[in-house]
Amino acid sequence: MTNRPKYINVGGRLLDLSVPKVMGIINVTPDSFYEGSRVSGERQIIETAARMTDEGASVIDVGGVSTRPYAPDIAVEEEERRVLDAIRFIIRELPGTVISVDTFRASVARKAVEECGALIINDISGGEADSDMFSVVRELNVPYIMMHMQGTPRTMQENPVYEDVVADILKWFSTKIYDLQSAGVKDILLDPGIGFGKSINHNFEILRRFHDFTIAGLPLVAGVSRKSMIWKTLGITPGEALNGTTVLNSVALMGGADILRVHDVKEAAESIKLINMLINRQDETQKLTEK
Repeated sequence: MTNRPKYINVGGRLLDLSVPKVMGIINVTPDSFYEGSRVSGERQIIETAARMTDEGASVIDVGGVSTRPYAPDIAVEEEERRVLDAIRFIIRELPGTVISVDTFRASVARKAVEECGALIINDISGGEADSDMFSVVRELNVPYIMMHMQGTPRTMQENPVYEDVVADILKWFSTKIYDLQSAGVKDILLDPGIGFGKSINHNFEILRRFHDFTIAGLPLVAGVSRKSMIWKTLGITPGEALNGTTVLNSVALMGGADILRVHDVKEAAESIKLINMLINRQDETQKLTEK
């Protein structure tokens, strides 16, 4: 197994990844695919962040643009208004909260970090949507979650094609990692982008081979929460997809996920506790066998 960093530096503090962590999703958008994740107004934003933190979230991920398939784009000014206000509310009422800003725009990322106190940049485009993103990440010296997406939210589900979905994503990651590390970026996390420019079969193949991504030697983020691979397969709605989410989160954890990005923090934290107990038991048994 490839050794991966056990810590990332968030604002001068070390976030320990030796046990997987939970990232709670706050969407300050009116049109995210899962209605239960949408929040608006200062009070609801603060209450949601506080509840997620109490339930075990180590990171709160704030996004202001819906990235569901075929989602329309919004003006950068509107994204800034939504995201920056939300981050300010949370930091003011819950100081010390580790916030990641979910944006593919370098200017929004910069303002979120420099003006509002966000500590992580989470970019669904892996630098493809904004050529300034990598230089901003380098200048700000913050952890960068680099997600793979084929196409854009408007086009990504129009017949996505891969020769080998896992190998193709790893090849794409390798080029990006080289560029970032050559520029001096220290903390890079990888998200294979389940649901972003992939068919349902692609998504299940990524999960089945999730451990293959550990070869990059970087922390891994898994985002399967209430996605269509669950509710379309089961013939249900996103609102009914919590059980399926828990199942697939557990698969990702067994495959080496270091962070679960979720709508439902309590259930994800329980999955981590149980899977960690299972893995530790396996390690102990293996050590006894080797003696």
